[in-house]
Amino acid sequence: MNNNYRNFKQIVNTFYNEEIEELDQDEEVVLKNKGTIKVEPKVTYDKFSGDMKVEFKIGNKKMYKIKDLSEFYTRMLEKEFYKYGEKLQFIHTREMFEEESKPLLDFILRYAEIIKYANSNSNSNYRYYGKALSETSILLGNSGIDELFDVLKGKKIAFQKDYHTDEIELTEEQPQIEFKLKKINEEQYVIMPNIEIFNVTILKGKSYKYVLANQKMHRCTKEFEKTNLKLLELFRQNYMTEVLLGKKQLTDLFSVIIPKVKEAIIFENMTQEEIEPYKPKELLVKVFLDFDKNDFLTAEVKFVYEENEFNPLNEKIKLDFPRNKIEETKALNIFRKTGFMLDSRNLRFILPDNDKIYEFLTEDVNYYMQKFDVLATEKFKTKQIRHPKIGSLGIKVENNLLAIDLKNIEIDSKELEEIMAKYELKKKYHRLKDGSFINLEENKEIDFLNKLVTGMDIDYKELESGEVRLPVNRSLYLNQLLKGIKGTEIIKNTEFKKMVNELNKEQLEEEIKVPENLEKVLRYYQKTGFKWLRILDSYHFGGILADDMGLR
Repeated sequence: MNNNYRNFKQIVNTFYNEEIEELDQDEEVVLKNKGTIKVEPKVTYDKFSGDMKVEFKIGNKKMYKIKDLSEFYTRMLEKEFYKYGEKLQFIHTREMFEEESKPLLDFILRYAEIIKYANSNSNSNYRYYGKALSETSILLGNSGIDELFDVLKGKKIAFQKDYHTDEIELTEEQPQIEFKLKKINEEQYVIMPNIEIFNVTILKGKSYKYVLANQKMHRCTKEFEKTNLKLLELFRQNYMTEVLLGKKQLTDLFSVIIPKVKEAIIFENMTQEEIEPYKPKELLVKVFLDFDKNDFLTAEVKFVYEENEFNPLNEKIKLDFPRNKIEETKALNIFRKTGFMLDSRNLRFILPDNDKIYEFLTEDVNYYMQKFDVLATEKFKTKQIRHPKIGSLGIKVENNLLAIDLKNIEIDSKELEEIMAKYELKKKYHRLKDGSFINLEENKEIDFLNKLVTGMDIDYKELESGEVRLPVNRSLYLNQLLKGIKGTEIIKNTEFKKMVNELNKEQLEEEIKVPENLEKVLRYYQKTGFKWLRILDSYHFGGILADDMGLR
């Protein structure tokens, strides 16, 4: 054979041999394994390092450990036929695995791909015998713990801890962590958890915390994490198995701790009558809104427990009744989040920023009314958000001038220039001299006035008289503007109505006649242009028609 064709022959033989190998594979074994292969995880937790890793076995009748996750990933990627032992040989496709194992298979492949390419590109900081990552197991980070739980929740898995392996269930059921409040004597009490505090393991995922106890791995809700689990962690951090407290501390217990963990506290040797004096009554918050001499928004706050009412900003007062300090703190934080500052001299909150005041009046005040008992002074009520209207507009044509009556606009004409400047800058609001606000967003009336003033080149000083006189040729522009405002009474005199109607294209045919010497010469659209110019001329309007209309 010609040596020039040797390479081609080699390629042919390779493809042929692979085809023969596939035919030689035991088809009966392949078909028998289809949809039956399962995946079993085993989690190992090292309490000293805090590391948690997971390794896997696959099979049906007999399980085989995946010794190299990178190789397993490659087999799945290339749909390779591989024999693990006498009891397991199959083509590596997703269809070969049972439905229940497919989510875990996807988990393995996602991390095995990372392991493969991390190891192939690593050249330093070797950790696992010359590899960047172990190829026998997946080291679970915070996100990995959450992901594995999502895949396996409701199932039981092998879990190795302290060199001992148990079968544990992954569950969203909350762990039974409770605390006992026990009366020792008339002056002393004790709080203790219902479990040995170091007999449970707390694992931290990215989005959740987990408690490992009694052959179960519990995913904790955010509420449980902030309450029961938080209290348990405090016991663990301080190596406490119990906490002693006296009768004087019961008020703080019921006002700070109990509201957070009330579902987890069990009372022992204590009657309801004994507990009641230490439980705070329902908190009512009164807010008194006003504006001071600088037009700053002020808020005086009163906390009310039945007949007891006090200013929480007054640190000098002494109170001897139970208070719900958690709810009090939440209430005061609402003021701070809204932007209020502390006015310590007057023992109140103050809001000096115009943007914050406007935001409060448009949005926050509704939330305050839902949360608190809100009272307002008459001064506060007069400084709300205004939506000024144009009560009516008078328009007339007399002495060849267009007169516009603007006396019924609910805006001081002396402030109109500043309002329009804010509107041009697309500001949300303008604060008037009386302290009230005008909403400038989607305001049809303000838009009309802006176009009227800027479009007709009106001096703002002219507006102070309440009437503006303009050349009559501005009538068409004005009439177009009037179409944009609704709810305003527009009073037009006869002359103005007549002029606008005559300028209506539909009436051109009847009102204006084309000279006889042009009647047969001009085309239809040229006759229309002629009539239009005549109408404009009769009202002393200027007019321009484009050259491409063929009218010259």
